[in-house]
Amino acid sequence: MKIASWNVNSLNVRLPHLERWCAEARPDIVALQETKLEDAKFPVAALEAAGYRSVYSGQKTYNGVAILARAPIGEVEHGIAGFDDPQRRVLSATVGEPGSAQALRIVNLYVVNGQSVGSEKYAYKLDWLAKVGAFLAEEIRRHPRLVVMGDFNIAPDDRDVHDPAAWHEQVLCSTPERDALRRLLDIGLVDSFRLFNEDGGHYSWWDYRQGAFRRNLGLRIDLVLVSDALRARCRRAWIEREPRTWERASDHTPVVLELEDDC
Repeated sequence: MKIASWNVNSLNVRLPHLERWCAEARPDIVALQETKLEDAKFPVAALEAAGYRSVYSGQKTYNGVAILARAPIGEVEHGIAGFDDPQRRVLSATVGEPGSAQALRIVNLYVVNGQSVGSEKYAYKLDWLAKVGAFLAEEIRRHPRLVVMGDFNIAPDDRDVHDPAAWHEQVLCSTPERDALRRLLDIGLVDSFRLFNEDGGHYSWWDYRQGAFRRNLGLRIDLVLVSDALRARCRRAWIEREPRTWERASDHTPVVLELEDDC
């Protein structure tokens, strides 16, 4: 079973890329962020033709999340219960028959960017992450087979940053953000990429400016976290760099986890 997360930075623009990559890589589940589409304009038919069911939560121009799957999707939850947030950043669903041995609970996150350390948006980001932490603690209690993935807008540690000195205590790399991410992990989640790749220099996002991709000046901010109950099923995790080379590419590229599917 192949599970992927991809910030497409406008699904309207990147739909041909998504269709191409899904045809080539054949992921079973895909979480999308920054779809930037109102729900009425979501390309349901095109994705059905590609073999995927879809659920989505979008808004015009900004944000937007979606979950695509080859298997049935149910128990869909938009946002965080008790948190009235107009920004469409959280989408949860069960993929597979609820209660079956193969069903997975998927939580798709598009974490707040935070703008700059000390700004109002940065304070909002930390508060948002605290609310997400409480939400995920309840999710993992109800759904032990949990996968939390998306654009976290946090580089977990200095291995995930092309120039740690330049990014030191900057937004996406500050200590409070990293501490907030560690608190999410402490509820019983593990960064699947680090189960298989201990070294640095692996990135999932590169700025469009200054030839950043060509020079590999990036950050690893797109993550697939799995619960302890799924850890033994993890077989391989990697970053798909090729879609970042395509014409009119997103500034992010897919991150992928392969799970053993017969347990």
